[in-house]
Amino acid sequence: MSNKLVAVVYHSGYGHTQVLAEQVLQGAKDGGAEALLVPVSDVDKHWDDLAKADAIIFGSPTYMGSVSADFKAFMDKSSKVWAEQGWKDKLAAGFTNSASMSGDKLNTLQQLSIFAAQQSMLWVSLGILPGNNSSTGSPDDLNRVGSYLGAMAQSNADQGSDVVPPQSDRETARLLGVRVAEIARKFN
Repeated sequence: MSNKLVAVVYHSGYGHTQVLAEQVLQGAKDGGAEALLVPVSDVDKHWDDLAKADAIIFGSPTYMGSVSADFKAFMDKSSKVWAEQGWKDKLAAGFTNSASMSGDKLNTLQQLSIFAAQQSMLWVSLGILPGNNSSTGSPDDLNRVGSYLGAMAQSNADQGSDVVPPQSDRETARLLGVRVAEIARKFN
């Protein structure tokens, strides 16, 4: 069986979400897929690649409780794909990052999942129980932000992408990529 292709389409304003995108990409590779990283600024070069992909994982920082304007522009540009149902039955998943622990990141993941549903895609959840939610928990736990819909990360606003998001969030993002690749292998 040939390798599945997983594309990671993302926007990153300050580098933090790019760190997550790179982890998701690595996870897809670790899960046995071919993987392609597509910044939304380069998407016009990659529409054919996205058409060939078995899965597309969407990533955006959470700005003002929503996807970034650059990511939203990509969503709007995909209207021709929507009209032709070009991504129908492809797998989809998502990840996001913000400075606040909540930052209304759930709204961003919901926006990404609704976008995927409008494209007739099949959403893949994170598949990791929440961590850091008991007296024995730790900020080093996987899924420390406690999301089910996709991977969430938190990056302190006064630290660069060389420091944050922390390793636990990076690993959670990598495991999202692994999960999508493994599920893609189960689909013919």
